[in-house]
Amino acid sequence: MGRLRDLLSVDAPDMQAIESYLDGLEPEERVAEVRTLGRAHQSRLFDAADGYKPISLDDLVRSDLEPMQDVVHYGKNSLPAFNHFAKVFVRPSTSERPELWGYNRAGGFIETVVGPGYFVAYPHEVDGEVLVDYLRVPAGRPDHWPEILPNSDRLSKLVYNGTQDVLRGVSRHVTIGRATKAGKPMNAWFTLCRDDAS
Repeated sequence: MGRLRDLLSVDAPDMQAIESYLDGLEPEERVAEVRTLGRAHQSRLFDAADGYKPISLDDLVRSDLEPMQDVVHYGKNSLPAFNHFAKVFVRPSTSERPELWGYNRAGGFIETVVGPGYFVAYPHEVDGEVLVDYLRVPAGRPDHWPEILPNSDRLSKLVYNGTQDVLRGVSRHVTIGRATKAGKPMNAWFTLCRDDAS
């Protein structure tokens, strides 16, 4: 454990070595590895992933899955506390454009006090990246998901409101993201690991 941190502890990380290492892990090991990364490692990984592995919506939710079927991406953000979470995505049953719907699963307390942090994800204007957009909320949800709330409600207005996340590809299951607000990058990063069993 911690090999990923070692690979990211150099000025110019070898993305091919990182991708190969992550692809060779068992699912539980992969999640555990991405959750070892702190702010400095996540920042370095985001920069190193620029243009490395283009991703599409199909990398987040496989095209062979049924509409409205959950795909969980386990994550860790760069906050000092409450930093383990998951982004849950579905492909809409009906939509006029290519997009995914989702929310942040962070446990009952956070989801109740802060809110579920609903978003719509779609291809970014930068080729090979995906934008997770909290300025929009989905037009629907699976029945077992939390109630859809605008991100201006509860404490979401301090966390999700007005933000957009840029996702870059790292490996078959792993992406790295950075939050932006009003189009400007924030000092907030996160790693995600897709769970194919979900």
